[in-house]
Amino acid sequence: MRILLVEDDDRIAKPLAEDLRHQYHAVDIAVDGIEGWNYTQASVYDIVLLDLMLPKLDGITLCKRLRAASFNALILMLTAKDTTTDKIIGLDAGADDYLVKPFEIEELAARIRALSRRTRETKPSILSYGKLQLDPSICEVTYEGKVISLTHKEYMILELFLRNPHQILTRSAILEKLWEFDKMIEVEEKTVKTHVNNLRRKLKSAGMSKNWLETVYGTGGYRLLD
Repeated sequence: MRILLVEDDDRIAKPLAEDLRHQYHAVDIAVDGIEGWNYTQASVYDIVLLDLMLPKLDGITLCKRLRAASFNALILMLTAKDTTTDKIIGLDAGADDYLVKPFEIEELAARIRALSRRTRETKPSILSYGKLQLDPSICEVTYEGKVISLTHKEYMILELFLRNPHQILTRSAILEKLWEFDKMIEVEEKTVKTHVNNLRRKLKSAGMSKNWLETVYGTGGYRLLD
């Protein structure tokens, strides 16, 4: 998933972002409400983790502004305020869930999984392609029951294709969905091609047909074969 963390406290934001990246998410950090707004206008996110008390533009106001602008991504508010009134204000502003600080990263991860399931109710929790299976709950990929070791980016690319089986995904689209905003400027599309080729090689070594992922010439992209 592509996540925007809007949090002005580095002591919280940096380790939290690092933990989320280890769970195969691409994470951008905004340090105030205005920067958070600007990030949402420049990139597409699956979920926004939004602190309530922010400089320049508070979390409630930002949440209302996003919903007024038809921003449809999930919003999870993070705040030290734990009264019922504060929770109601946050949810009424358009947040999908509310988590009180301090919290354990495991609880946040569980909340993110629960929220993401709401948007994918008709899709299976375990993604399958023939004998290949990807279990997002434990970030594990297996072929014929044997675990395949993938890098973070290889895992994320595979999950992206399994969730979009009939869609042509260009290298630029993959870059936009799976790389952090500040790294997109530095990373070239050929880097995506390298990760895709490494993923193909590893799955072929595990026993899969080399033709599972089609290169769609003329588009600069790929498509999962039926």
